[in-house]
Amino acid sequence: MSEIIIRRIDESNQQALQLPNEAFDSPGKLVVTRSEAGWHYHEILFESPQRQLFPNENYELELIQRSGLAVGAFEEDMCMGIAILEKQWNHYLYLSDLKVAAAYRRRGISSMLLDKAIEIAKTMELKGLSTIAQDNNLGANRFYLKYGFTIGGFNTKDYHFTNQREKSDIYYYLDF
Repeated sequence: MSEIIIRRIDESNQQALQLPNEAFDSPGKLVVTRSEAGWHYHEILFESPQRQLFPNENYELELIQRSGLAVGAFEEDMCMGIAILEKQWNHYLYLSDLKVAAAYRRRGISSMLLDKAIEIAKTMELKGLSTIAQDNNLGANRFYLKYGFTIGGFNTKDYHFTNQREKSDIYYYLDF
């Protein structure tokens, strides 16, 4: 097995942006509340894991580069994970997408992608990373909390007029 290299996605490797989404199982949801003392959370586990699959995106490098950048995890020329990032007005680099091919999950690739995003954000003189996770994507929520993100907001209305109206979004921030 070769070494995994994290690098920016550019014209030479932009095919990596077509990495398909793959299904994952979520064992539960993160329940978020707020008191005067701050944000609190606990997990509710489902009776059986819920299989989820996000629709595939049609990323175009030129559009990504207008407001941000993309980084990829490569083993030789094969892409196994990507992070799509957008520079925000509030001095955060917003992580709009983070995905790793199913065969390569649980090998630290998401952390390696975020490590590279932080390195780049610091060179851009940004102050942190931000992202959003659905409350019923317990794996993503656990990952962001373990990585060091803190909860900065919770939105119960994002999906109100959709067939996913029972879902909520949790807003995460990681300050440097």
